[in-house]
Amino acid sequence: MIKTRTLRKIPGYVFPPVSAVLSLFPLFFMVVSATNTSQDVLNSRLLPGANLLRNFATLASAQDIGSAMWSSALIATGTTVLALIFCSLAGYGFEVFHSKGKDRLMNVLLLAMMIPFAATMIPLFQMFADFGLVNSTIAVILPTVATPFLVLLFRQSARSFPHEILEAARIDGLGEVSIFTRIFLPT
Repeated sequence: MIKTRTLRKIPGYVFPPVSAVLSLFPLFFMVVSATNTSQDVLNSRLLPGANLLRNFATLASAQDIGSAMWSSALIATGTTVLALIFCSLAGYGFEVFHSKGKDRLMNVLLLAMMIPFAATMIPLFQMFADFGLVNSTIAVILPTVATPFLVLLFRQSARSFPHEILEAARIDGLGEVSIFTRIFLPT
C-alpha cells in the first residue's frame, strides 16, 4: 500500500518536467519549422526537415536581415545602457537622500506599477507623435528607460549598500557624483 506522504510528493516530481517541456515546446517548434517547407509547418510536422538553407536564402532575399539585426542590437544596447544609468541614479537618490516628497514620489511609482502598459500605449503614441518621433528608434527606447520596477529594484540594491561607506566618503571630501560613480556603481 502506498503511503499518503509518497502520494503528496508525486506532483512535485511530475509538475516541473511537464512544465519544462511545455515551456520549451514553442522554441523547439520554431527551430524545427525553420527546417521545413511551408506546407510541413502548416501540417505541424514535428520532425526536422532539409530546407534550412533554402528557407534562409528566401528570407535573406525578402528582408534586409542585417538592418533588422543592427536595429535590434541598437535598441537592446541603448535601452540597457540608459536604463542602467537612469534607474541606478534614481534608486541611489531614493535611498540615500531623505525628504517627505521622496516618499510621496515613491508611492506614485508604486501606483504606476499597477497601470498596465496597454493603458498607456495610446497616450505614449500621441506624445511621441507630437514630438515628431513616430517610427524612430528613440521612440522604442524611451518608454522602457526608467520603468518603476527597475527604479525599485535599484533602490533595493542601494538599500543593502553600507551607509557608513557613503558617510566616510563625504567626510573625505567626495561629492555626491563622485560617491555615486567611484564608490556606489563599482559595487
